[in-house]
Amino acid sequence: MKRLLAILGGPHPDGSTAAMLACAVAAAERAGWAVDRVELYREEIGLCRGCRACIETGVCVVPDGVQRIARLLQGCDAVVLAAPTYWANLPAAVKNLFDRLLGTAMEETKTFPKPRLSPRQRYLLLTACNTPAPFDYLCGQSRGAIRAMEEFFHTAGMRRMGRVVFAGAQGRGELPPSLERKICRFWQ
Repeated sequence: MKRLLAILGGPHPDGSTAAMLACAVAAAERAGWAVDRVELYREEIGLCRGCRACIETGVCVVPDGVQRIARLLQGCDAVVLAAPTYWANLPAAVKNLFDRLLGTAMEETKTFPKPRLSPRQRYLLLTACNTPAPFDYLCGQSRGAIRAMEEFFHTAGMRRMGRVVFAGAQGRGELPPSLERKICRFWQ
């Protein structure tokens, strides 16, 4: 059975980003995937200390929830990361997770970082942005968040499955049917 790691990178379990993730999880489960869920804002995850010991060990040496997330990331076939767009970027909790997973994702070389995850692993990126379309993209809002997420997974060696943006999402907990279909198509 294929394993999916579903990460909610936003603080609102009933918000637009959570609705996007729930849609992806439901579609994956219907397709027979086993799903592990992580809600970053409910996890005990300290800030990155910048010690870089993880480069040698392959996992952060600070004992907290990151070790479990690292194991789930290493053992999954796919990841769905749903994170809202904050100031054309990611929420701090997601950026901190990426910092804490440095050694899990890559090892340093004299040239370009060497990936530690597999190209057989895929990732799907979801973001909700209050700025309406097409301005979310033209002004770099959702594009900035997607770029930051993409950089982590690409450098880690994984392959992109897709990316979906919910523009103009402010105050909308329910997804438009067209957006639901777009998310569900990744699991067909």
